[in-house]
Amino acid sequence: MFMEMARSYAPLLAVMCVSLLPLAAMAAGTPFHIEGCVYCDTCRFGFETIATKYITGAKLKIVCKDSVTLKSEVVGEAVTGRRGRYRVSVKGDRQDQQCLAVLVNSPISNCQFPDPGRNTATVILTRSNGAASTRHFANAMGFFRDEPLRGCATLRKQYLAEGDYRAI
Repeated sequence: MFMEMARSYAPLLAVMCVSLLPLAAMAAGTPFHIEGCVYCDTCRFGFETIATKYITGAKLKIVCKDSVTLKSEVVGEAVTGRRGRYRVSVKGDRQDQQCLAVLVNSPISNCQFPDPGRNTATVILTRSNGAASTRHFANAMGFFRDEPLRGCATLRKQYLAEGDYRAI
């Protein structure tokens, strides 16, 4: 009886093993593709608004820190294209390393200071978390404009809760 059951499940087991082989091969050699964008915070609000300008030509890097040795390694670099968008490929699974997209510089002379709250973005570079895709998205990162644009105080009122003007 056991032999009959084993024979009936053998084809199913073989199909499952063969179908998983391409996934294992892909996971071993396929790079991760990190995508994101970089902007100039023209009102110095600390977030994107309708007045935000996206930066072409901004430089950034992907840095991973080993959780045991605390050594950091640059594993990728990129320059933003149209509308401040970038895409960088990173080879290798970084397991439990902490990886960040980090702003390097902006080509806009009056928008050079990285926003301390938006100057890095966490990126996931492991296949051990259940995510099947090799395409990962990083949060937007921004630089502050030296002086806010005219009209930013009015714009701020649009983003505040009704009657909450003490933040202006």
